[in-house]
Amino acid sequence: MPIATENTPQPHRFSAVLGGRELVIETGKYARQASGSVWVRYGETIVMATAEGSKEPIDMPFLPLTVEFEERHYAIGKIPGSFMRREGRPGEKAILSARMTDRPIRPLFPKGFRHEVQVILTVLAADQQNPPDVLGPLAASAALMLSDVPWDGPIASVRVGRVNGELVLNPTLQQLDESDLDLIVAGSKDAIIMVEAGAKEVGEDLLVEALDFAHREMQPLIALQQEMREQLGKPKFAWSPPATLSDEELEAFYRLAIERGLKDVLLTASKHERAEALDAFRDALIAEIVPEEDEDAEARRALYKQAFGDVTKRELRRMIVEEKKRADGRGPAEIRPIWIEVDVLPRSHGSAIFTRGETQVLGTVTLGTGRDEQIIDDLGLDESEDFLVHYNFPPYSTGEVKRLRGVSRREVGHGNLAKRALKPMLPEKDAFPYTIRVVGDVLESNGSSSMATVCAGCLALMDAGVPIKKPVAGIAMGLVKPEEGEPVVLTDILGMEDALGDMDFKVTGTRDGVTALQMDIKVQGLDAAVMRRALEQARAARLAILDQMEKVLPEPRKELKPFAPRILALKIPVDKIGAVIGPGGKNIRALEELGVSIDIEEDGTVRIYSAEGGAAEEAKARIENLTREAKVGEIYEGVVVRTTNFGAFIQLFPGTEGLLHISQIAEERVDKVEDHLKVGDKITVKVNRIDEKGRVDLVRPELEGKIPPRRPPRSGGPRRR
Repeated sequence: MPIATENTPQPHRFSAVLGGRELVIETGKYARQASGSVWVRYGETIVMATAEGSKEPIDMPFLPLTVEFEERHYAIGKIPGSFMRREGRPGEKAILSARMTDRPIRPLFPKGFRHEVQVILTVLAADQQNPPDVLGPLAASAALMLSDVPWDGPIASVRVGRVNGELVLNPTLQQLDESDLDLIVAGSKDAIIMVEAGAKEVGEDLLVEALDFAHREMQPLIALQQEMREQLGKPKFAWSPPATLSDEELEAFYRLAIERGLKDVLLTASKHERAEALDAFRDALIAEIVPEEDEDAEARRALYKQAFGDVTKRELRRMIVEEKKRADGRGPAEIRPIWIEVDVLPRSHGSAIFTRGETQVLGTVTLGTGRDEQIIDDLGLDESEDFLVHYNFPPYSTGEVKRLRGVSRREVGHGNLAKRALKPMLPEKDAFPYTIRVVGDVLESNGSSSMATVCAGCLALMDAGVPIKKPVAGIAMGLVKPEEGEPVVLTDILGMEDALGDMDFKVTGTRDGVTALQMDIKVQGLDAAVMRRALEQARAARLAILDQMEKVLPEPRKELKPFAPRILALKIPVDKIGAVIGPGGKNIRALEELGVSIDIEEDGTVRIYSAEGGAAEEAKARIENLTREAKVGEIYEGVVVRTTNFGAFIQLFPGTEGLLHISQIAEERVDKVEDHLKVGDKITVKVNRIDEKGRVDLVRPELEGKIPPRRPPRSGGPRRR
């Protein structure tokens, strides 16, 4: 049967040099039925992005955008480790990468756009040097620029590290291990849009410098996409924004709301009371404007109801800018009242309640063994994780009824932020060889629950006796930028303030520096001075919160809780691992009969796990005995294990024997060893020498000086066992 011939399509290729390595965007050859598709290659890491948009709008109060980040295990030449041996639900890193792409592209869709949009990012190759996550926002932007979906891009994304005091653009995974900063920045030509960072106590000035560096270095990628759009971009499809009030109607609505006392309603202290009062105020206001007898009353009321959010937002912003007053009566830099409890749960290994205003989090810590580490089956280098942070946001925390559908992407993201915040302060594994799980259960929420999780988690770690290096606290901040005048920075934002601001960011750290930063910026023109002022105000708040935490628990407890497992660690010579295990596992089985579990690593690290300390100490003593090395000059209480015509073999400790020569048994001449020593006899001996073959020669310390020492044997003879 004849086959129609077609020339292989040639891709359009656009490239730029980034961090000393070429970054290539290709389009026109693969996934051609998608509205927009690109391959982004950096090193040998390849991410494919596709963008599709529905031509018909749907009735939703928000933009129906979904971003998926698909990790293909063939990207690293690996078969998935799941039972079905295929990729399943996205893992934590894939979810975080999808969120990191969603956040910078979402604000750039037109206001009122209600068409379904789907962006799919697929990792096709991962060289395990250039991480694919930072390519996600760039690839999504390029696909959207080529597509027919209305979108006000482009954006680009880069990663910044600091190695040996120097900022590094797009560091490799190996460089990140040496870096004290892991900063991902997405931005447009004129502004930074999103920031995600983990750090090891860096200063605020360094963060501002790194942000400026990132925005400057991403500009070639933005120019590249603009060139690509001009050459290959599809016309954007036409769409109609939903019906809204006219500008004149909206202005009249706002004026009437002010006359009827909107400000007083907004100043209601309690979250739920304020929400109920606003609903009643809104309904009364709309009833006054749109009488029931009007022909299109229902449709008109719906428009006014929709516009009421803009009216309240405008008044709140005015109060903040002009009166420096917020909805709960605080000034811009004030923190809500804080109260703290620790050791609240009797069986947990560590627990704490952190309450700030109407936000409350129960933090708990559970300590486990190496067998409790999370097995990781993704495209990274790590195979397991021994520090877990889980954030739970149940519907009752906001007084709502919702179905529990498993862990949401938001919960994964907030848990990861808390993990970034706390991890730099954990003790070294050798000093504290536990698997640690922190859980933050949000009991009440009115803004900043992720930062309350950081505080509650830190207190729970200290309550558990985890010897963290320094306490960590977090604070959620906002910023309102008026058309004229100075921006106002808000400390400890409420839930309703999260949406009305022009920038919201979360900062965590110790007294000495920042450990995590998350930032979303909605306006252009924020200069370095404003950023520096905002970060400095966040630092002052962080220190104030640390003061409150340290009043309750100034340092980690010295002892673990009674129900926490005991772990003892020791290092043995690698050639002694067999002695601990014993023939057919005999020795290690005998040790585990004490009620302990034992892990032995290839480098000789031995970890002993026990529910109580006595059994672990006994097992440790036995292992030390099994792996001891005889030393010249040391005296041992040995046991005769066999006799020969030239002396007796004495076991100094399990696995090590030495020879007590017949000439060293007694002061007088000995003709027959058995006349003086029998198998099973205990005898005190001293190590006289150990030859180059490891043979141990013994003497009786009480006979030294009374009989001459024997000469070393030339060959053969006893050896250490």
